[in-house]
Amino acid sequence: MSPENPTPDPTLVPDPDAAKHVAEAHRILNGMRLRLEKHPDLEEAIANLEMALSILTTKTAGLL
Repeated sequence: MSPENPTPDPTLVPDPDAAKHVAEAHRILNGMRLRLEKHPDLEEAIANLEMALSILTTKTAGLL
């Protein structure tokens, strides 16, 4: 996929480990969120990571 051609490249294959890594990171961050009781810096970091992941997922046509 490119700016000129928004169609995903059919030769790209999702990385099966990517989803595992994302799920594990999400679990760890949520655990920290509970232990630190809504620390503002942690909340901002989690929000930024979630936004970055959303953008990456969109740009890769969900190949994560």
